[in-house]
Amino acid sequence: MRLSARIIWLILWTVCAAEDCKGPPPRENSEILSGSWSEQLYPEGTQATYKCRPGYRTLGTIVKVCKNGKWVASNPSRICRKKPCGHPGDTPFGSFRLAVGSQFEFGAKVVYTCDDGYQLLGEIDYRECGADGWINDIPLCEVVKCLPVTELENGRIVSGAAETDQEYYFGQVVRFECNSGFKIEGHKEIHCSENGLWSNEKPRCVEILCTPPRVENGDGINVKPVYKENERYHYKCKHGYVPKERGDAVCTGSGWSSQPFCEEKRCSPPYILNGIYTPHRIIHRSDDEIRYECNYGFYPVTGSTVSKCTPTGWIPVPRCTLKPCEFPQFKYGRLYYEESLRPNFPVSIGNKYSYKCDNGFSPPSGYSWDYLRCTAQGWEPEVPCVRKCVFHYVENGDSAYWEKVYVQGQSLKVQCYNGYSLQNGQDTMTCTENGWSPPPKCIRIKTCSASDIHIDNGFLSESSSIYALNRETSYRCKQGYVTNTGEISGSITCLQNGWSPQPSCIKSCDMPVFENSITKNTRTWFKLNDKLDYECLVGFENEYKHTKGSITCTYYGWSDTPSCYERECSVPTLDRKLVVSPRKEKYRVGDLLEFSCHSGHRVGPDSVQCYHFGWSPGFPTCKGQVASCAPPLEILNGEINGAKKVEYSHGEVVKYDCKPRFLLKGPNKIQCVDGNWTTLPVCIEEERTCGDIPELEHGSAKCSVPPYHHGDSVEFICEENFTMIGHGSVSCISGKWTQLPKCVATDQLEKCRVLKSTGIEAIKPKLTEFTHNSTMDYKCRDKQEYERSICINGKWDPEPNCTSKTSCPPPPQIPNTQVIETTVKYLDGEKLSVLCQDNYLTQDSEEMVCKDGRWQSLPRCIEKIPCSQPPTIEHGSINLPRSSEERRDSIESSSHEHGTTFSYVCDDGFRIPEENRITCYMGKWSTPPRCVGLPCGPPPSIPLGTVSLELESYQHGEEVTYHCSTGFGIDGPAFIICEGGKWSDPPKCIKTDCDVLPTVKNAIIRGKSKKSYRTGEQVTFRCQSPYQMNGSDTVTCVNSRWIGQPVCKDNSCVDPPHVPNATIVTRTKNKYLHGDRVRYECNKPLELFGQVEVMCENGIWTEKPKCRDSTGKCGPPPPIDNGDITSLSLPVYEPLSSVEYQCQKYYLLKGKKTITCRNGKWSEPPTCLHACVIPENIMESHNIILKWRHTEKIYSHSGEDIEFGCKYGYYKARDSPPFRTKCINGTINYPTCV
Repeated sequence: MRLSARIIWLILWTVCAAEDCKGPPPRENSEILSGSWSEQLYPEGTQATYKCRPGYRTLGTIVKVCKNGKWVASNPSRICRKKPCGHPGDTPFGSFRLAVGSQFEFGAKVVYTCDDGYQLLGEIDYRECGADGWINDIPLCEVVKCLPVTELENGRIVSGAAETDQEYYFGQVVRFECNSGFKIEGHKEIHCSENGLWSNEKPRCVEILCTPPRVENGDGINVKPVYKENERYHYKCKHGYVPKERGDAVCTGSGWSSQPFCEEKRCSPPYILNGIYTPHRIIHRSDDEIRYECNYGFYPVTGSTVSKCTPTGWIPVPRCTLKPCEFPQFKYGRLYYEESLRPNFPVSIGNKYSYKCDNGFSPPSGYSWDYLRCTAQGWEPEVPCVRKCVFHYVENGDSAYWEKVYVQGQSLKVQCYNGYSLQNGQDTMTCTENGWSPPPKCIRIKTCSASDIHIDNGFLSESSSIYALNRETSYRCKQGYVTNTGEISGSITCLQNGWSPQPSCIKSCDMPVFENSITKNTRTWFKLNDKLDYECLVGFENEYKHTKGSITCTYYGWSDTPSCYERECSVPTLDRKLVVSPRKEKYRVGDLLEFSCHSGHRVGPDSVQCYHFGWSPGFPTCKGQVASCAPPLEILNGEINGAKKVEYSHGEVVKYDCKPRFLLKGPNKIQCVDGNWTTLPVCIEEERTCGDIPELEHGSAKCSVPPYHHGDSVEFICEENFTMIGHGSVSCISGKWTQLPKCVATDQLEKCRVLKSTGIEAIKPKLTEFTHNSTMDYKCRDKQEYERSICINGKWDPEPNCTSKTSCPPPPQIPNTQVIETTVKYLDGEKLSVLCQDNYLTQDSEEMVCKDGRWQSLPRCIEKIPCSQPPTIEHGSINLPRSSEERRDSIESSSHEHGTTFSYVCDDGFRIPEENRITCYMGKWSTPPRCVGLPCGPPPSIPLGTVSLELESYQHGEEVTYHCSTGFGIDGPAFIICEGGKWSDPPKCIKTDCDVLPTVKNAIIRGKSKKSYRTGEQVTFRCQSPYQMNGSDTVTCVNSRWIGQPVCKDNSCVDPPHVPNATIVTRTKNKYLHGDRVRYECNKPLELFGQVEVMCENGIWTEKPKCRDSTGKCGPPPPIDNGDITSLSLPVYEPLSSVEYQCQKYYLLKGKKTITCRNGKWSEPPTCLHACVIPENIMESHNIILKWRHTEKIYSHSGEDIEFGCKYGYYKARDSPPFRTKCINGTINYPTCV
């Protein structure tokens, strides 16, 4: 009952509570409502069915039901979700990223990018996930290509594409090479970069040209303005200098093969056995002289006790010997029996030998013979044979001494006639080796006229018109002209042939004034077209924007002025937010620019400096927001100074220190700039060590052990009662010790006075004097803190100073140094060490210094220059590696890098007394070592021979001489030399006497024969009749052999030759001796042709004549005056025979010089025209002189032109023939002067 009631109640409640839903039912954006829903209300229980929009999906059906006036999802978890598209797909050589969405589902978008060096094929770079999957194909990446590269002018491509019009792919490299005589300007290699452009511009091939190098202590020979490849630059060294390697250099693509260099030639101290010398020096320079003296019993070999240091060593070589007298070789005489005496030389002091002189000469004593004596000074007399001069007479002069005999060196006075003098203008003749000087002839005194002097661009300094022989006069050049020797004046002398030398004034230029430039040329004046090279000072350039230039000497002076102007810096367009101070149109080297930002943060340096290479460092920018930096990186062999932080703000600075034995290069401070650190320094090992510890006066070093490396320290202590001033230790820094402290007597320490320094406001304690090691605190105006200074032996350390320290802008990026990107400022006095790029070397200084707010003493990085082949040394060679390949590579290379080292070894018997290594430094090898020979023991003994002086030891290069016993002679050189501890091969003593005379057929000896003959003796033979000697008649005994081979030959003739139709008219003989003649005569009416005689010559008759009919033939040629035929005259000449004529001296042949026999008659012979003789008396009578000649008598050929002039003070007569006339067959039409 109760149950039924409840059900009824529930039904009634439901009916009463039901509520309609307002339609249509709601939907999500991803859903579509199925069916038509146009009613306003929908009853309880109405169902709405939904579908998903394209691109969305769900599992099952989405249904919403109207319940209690609301649409309620029947399954709330059933919704429309985005369709997935899966992976979009990878593209080769590229990647993608989700640009829209977070998953690969409907609506997602992926964008593709290509790897470096690749680019999209097409314009679409994305895919989108659509309702049906991915839209668009997967984008493809193709490799980037660069345009084809054309061949170089004067060059070629040696790697890259096979065809010149082919494109290149990303990463491909093109390598270029120039033709011979050209070199690359630019990059040798370029590569195709990721943006399809070449990494660099295509290089150019420029002609290899070298400018003449500067030769220290030397000058170029025939210097050219420029040299092409493989051309040689030759140079010579100044006096006292020699080329270090060789006297030339070759122009190569990398410059000169070797830097020409002249090194001073020096000589080592000489070693004089048995002698001493002065002065004693470690090194002797060129032209230095030493004087030496020999020990008792020894004498200078050369006779001189002075030796000079020359490029080839000591000249003459200082040596002392026991035997000063060699075999005497003197002119105009000889020793008696000199050939037999020759083997006995050299001889000792006291020996004397008789000698005789040639005809015309005599010993100084005047005797017919005399003795030649061996003395300590050599042979006496020094001149064994002197000339004998006989005075007969003097031409055009007189003397009181006639037919008197004078000896060489004696003089004689003569008196010349008025107007005459001897050739030298004096009145004395001297008997010389060649006879009288000057000759005994007085000649007319020569004079010279000032009118004959023609000086272009100059004038005579004197006003005389006539000058005597040998008189000198001066001339001066106009402004801008000099003589050939560079002087403004010169001199000429009146000689027999006129004025000499010819005066000359050439255009010149003086050394100009240099403005901000220098020259290496040391000359003081220059000739026309000479060039002068100059170089601007650092920070300056000429008007053509070059640091080097040249000017030329022209007719109008120098072509330009060698002036250089200070380089300037200009400010480019900068960030508008930057405030620049100061603002100027131009900035000079050393000027500073300071920067600040209107708003935001400055990124970069706050100041930059103008250098000769531009502004450095780079200009800053301004940013609104800046990033902080992570902790800085560690550096090898170095560490950060101070504690490390997790994060560093923009502008914070960190300092680095190197470990011991390492040297810091680059900035020691780095700065955080917008999230990045500036350039890190590097710590490089310092290989240089320090030498011995310096000695400290009144102090000593504590125990320490070498070697001393970079960074090592040594402590010092002072003696008792002495106080140390300065640091108590010294440190080895880059191979040098730091400053040594001082030990000062304690009772002599000085006090310090209070300085009245500007800006000091107060001091503590208030004293006027402070003792050593006491402190003083002082306060500067406008500062709260006190500064402290210590009194050190009368000086404050540090010096009290109230001026604030200036700072420098960040250090510059010097050309060819490793990159320095830093924005850190440095205080005055701080230094920064730089590191050059590879193949570059630091020059001038290794550090730059912040001074007065600017960087100064900037280092330079210059390119390392290789060396050519290492020099060879005498008695030694380069010590090569054991490996044959290494040996070949090391020595066959034509150039060796800077820093290359070679060591030398000596040959057996030699040693190197000093360093055995050489090093290549900037194209030059260091001085090579010397191989010094070891000494030798006693010389070897030989049978039948002895040495001149036997000692226990001999130096390298010393000689000893051997002598043989009587009857024996030296076979080979008489001396041996000590070379490298070994003696050269000794000679032998061989028998020199000759026993048996040679047999000469048909000959007998002159004089008596002997059983034995000494070497040098001669024997003369004579032939028996009718034999005659053919060649020399003498044989000579030389070292047991007879030299010479006389021959007796029968030179007679038998019957004379038969001549048809001729008869012999001389007496006939059975045998005709050499030189006998036979004459022929032809039978009538025949005539004889040829020589009428034949002669017996060495057993043979000369050519025989012939007898022929004389019809059409000619007799002897006709004679001519002052001439003759050039051949012997014959009695008869064949038809068409010819003869040639010639005239006597000074006669001129007129007509044909050759005549011919035709039809029995000779053609017309020539004539000899008379020469003209111009006597002095005829010229005197006409008051004329020869214009161009100065002899007393002149001959002129017929037809030759002759020119006269008036004597001084005379003028040409009105009716006179012309001065220029002609010699016509011995006649001259003379002009006349009055």
